[in-house]
Amino acid sequence: MSPAPVRFHDPGTTTHPFRASVLVRCPRCDRIAHFSKPGRVICRSCGLCGPAAQCTWPTLWLRTETRHGVLWAYNLEHLDLIRRFVAADLRERDPWYEHGRKMTLVGRLPAWIKSAKNRTEVLRRIDRMRASVIEG
Repeated sequence: MSPAPVRFHDPGTTTHPFRASVLVRCPRCDRIAHFSKPGRVICRSCGLCGPAAQCTWPTLWLRTETRHGVLWAYNLEHLDLIRRFVAADLRERDPWYEHGRKMTLVGRLPAWIKSAKNRTEVLRRIDRMRASVIEG
């Protein structure tokens, strides 16, 4: 008997809730920092606590290049949602998906991330990004 497939149910969220606290590269020391909603960068490594440059976001910490494109996430919760989606064998949506709001976070993911043939590569990259937060 084969094991039950891993299921993922689309929670219907967008990227908006994940933007409250974003993991970025510190503009001063180039280590991991937090970028909060009013535009402040907070770095525990060098002690930077101030506004970001006007009209620009610092570089995302959770960002990596693949041969297919760029894979990125705002924070660990965002990365975890993408990982659960990619790792799932069975991906489910609510019945309203075809009639209403179609642009959920997982609905907007590029086709190369959704493709089963790229699953191992994408999961490997996600695990590396997660490890960089723990080590960084």
